[in-house]
Amino acid sequence: MREILYLEIPTADTASVRNWLQTDFKPGNGEKVLTPEGFRLRIPAGTTGASGAIPEKLPSELSVFVWSVQRTTYLKVFRWADQPFPREGQILQNLTTGIRSRFPHCYPEPPAIDLSQQSIFAALSSVYPLTVKYFQKMPNGEYDLKRAYWWEQRWREGVRNPQEPRQVVFSSAGTKAREERKIASSSSPIYDIIYIGGALGVIHAAVMAKLGYKVLLLERMPFGRMNREWNISRDEIQSLVNLGLVTPAELETIIAREYKDGFNKFFDANNPSKLRSPVLHTPTVLNLGLDSEKWLRMCGQKLQAAGGEISDETEFISADIDNSQVVVTVKHLPSQTEKQVSGRLLVDAMGSASPIAWQLNGGRAFDSVCPTVGAVIESGFDSEVWDSQYGDVLYSHGDISRGRQLIWELFPGADEELTIYLFHYHEVNSENPGSLLEMYEDFFTILPEYRRCDMDKLVWKKPTFGYIPGHFSIDSSDRTVAFDRLIAIGDAASLQSPLVFTGFGSLVRNLERLTTLLDTALKHDLLSFRHLNQIRAYQSNVSVTWLFSKGMMVPTGKFLPPQRINSMLNTFFGLLVDEPPEVADNFIKDRCDWLTFNRLALKAARKNPALLLWIWQLAGPRDLLRWLGNYFNFGRHALVSALLSTWFPRFLNRINPWLEARYPALWLRLLTINYAIASGKPRSSHQVAKVTPETIIQKSEARIMN
Repeated sequence: MREILYLEIPTADTASVRNWLQTDFKPGNGEKVLTPEGFRLRIPAGTTGASGAIPEKLPSELSVFVWSVQRTTYLKVFRWADQPFPREGQILQNLTTGIRSRFPHCYPEPPAIDLSQQSIFAALSSVYPLTVKYFQKMPNGEYDLKRAYWWEQRWREGVRNPQEPRQVVFSSAGTKAREERKIASSSSPIYDIIYIGGALGVIHAAVMAKLGYKVLLLERMPFGRMNREWNISRDEIQSLVNLGLVTPAELETIIAREYKDGFNKFFDANNPSKLRSPVLHTPTVLNLGLDSEKWLRMCGQKLQAAGGEISDETEFISADIDNSQVVVTVKHLPSQTEKQVSGRLLVDAMGSASPIAWQLNGGRAFDSVCPTVGAVIESGFDSEVWDSQYGDVLYSHGDISRGRQLIWELFPGADEELTIYLFHYHEVNSENPGSLLEMYEDFFTILPEYRRCDMDKLVWKKPTFGYIPGHFSIDSSDRTVAFDRLIAIGDAASLQSPLVFTGFGSLVRNLERLTTLLDTALKHDLLSFRHLNQIRAYQSNVSVTWLFSKGMMVPTGKFLPPQRINSMLNTFFGLLVDEPPEVADNFIKDRCDWLTFNRLALKAARKNPALLLWIWQLAGPRDLLRWLGNYFNFGRHALVSALLSTWFPRFLNRINPWLEARYPALWLRLLTINYAIASGKPRSSHQVAKVTPETIIQKSEARIMN
């Protein structure tokens, strides 16, 4: 018996597919015998195929059947004999063409709703019944479902109008009305920095406040509420201690769980044996589960203790920028009143739906995104289902599903808590922006397929969701992250890892770099676009590894062999299994060096020569050319880093007292170069730039004492 066809059919309605196969499909040859899940196609008795007798004495017969998993339908065709069935190729072609015509890709979107007439539960129950059912079991489910709906609508609006983004940032050449508004705001307190976005924003805001800056944090939601949980490793989070934001003892209080090991495994039942991979163990990747809300509250308290202010339930409306200040118009949501606040610098930390990021980058704000949904589950899993000493870093339990390769993450939390995510890597596409609510319906449907559980016995604590963006930068100036007196950080700046897409981890890894450079710019009033746009966490090794996330995206409207992406993942992760543990650790944490990258790429090509063709088919010539530019830039950066890293930091230490005071713009540029050559190195050879950490802490202590 031999498999001769395997198709993914992008519909959850398996019954309709089965009915079409049994009643509508005309094979054009052979006798069709219906079976419970499809049909058998055989040569009528008394006839033989053109090939004559079957040596194995097996029936000359095809078996066609369908099944359902991941809210998706799959079809396989098996031939009983080794010899082809008469007109087999034509039958398979007709079957594939007929199915693709009858069951094409469909990209549904949430219905338009009027919440003044009905609740969010009533509005969505007919379209997303399981999503409504389980959100109703969550403590703040109605609010959170409204938030998920709002987030998806805002994301779709930005994706579908990339050439005409809503203007929210205005320069000094504004209208008379805007000039009057700026004059009216002149009596407001003047802040050094105004942050918009209280999740990743409060971390950076707290550090800057401890350095002595007067900081205002604006947050649309009630402060401290999170729709994501955060995981990180101990060596990465150490930067928070190094910067003086928390003490080692305080850090321990926000760690909900430190698990023993993390697993990486991709479905390989449909892969050839050479492309099957054992579990990759990564015990030091994302193995600290943080109490995110406690962490936010702690950062908020430190911000306020350092003189900063927090204004929550306050929505950003617009920003007016002139030569001396930025005036921000905001709306207090409970009272629906608008006001203006002013400051020297505005920091956009609003995340992937930031209207500022869309305006600054026009039609290319983001190249990719991970629509991510999930939940924190307090209890309800049987003890034999999961040991909470372990986590799933990356896991798939099936092949391509309705045009997406779904991937799970599972992280233990405090006590019996488990945080579970479902996501997929996705191209930003106006026809198919990516749906959180569709993903949630998937999540609640297929969670028992992933981890055996009785859904009605689970105790739901809160949902976790969001759009995590990615940007395929060609070089360090490819993406706009700044305007005069304005800079973006976090997801708004597409600061993320190309494999695990952890914006929190990327920000924490680069927090010292961003803080030092911004401190230098503020101290010397270097707040124009040309100076602020240098302050970014670009790494040439991250820009080159985006090809891995690109290889996990199913292009909109295209059909791939269902097992294709799992085959690619198993190829590469199988190589990492055979490497020393630190290689996988460095790769996932954005510390892969030039030599290691090339060695692994060559090994992957030898192991699976078809990989190059698959990448060509997925990426296309345009993106491959862009990637080649990234690759050559990666090599150039590696060479420059090798030449400079041994002496450049010491040189900067020596000239700092003289150069910074006389030529601050040049000093900022050299400091940027210093961080660029030091970032992204493997942990064994990683050297943090020596110019700044001690001086930052000393300045912080001095300013606080003063």
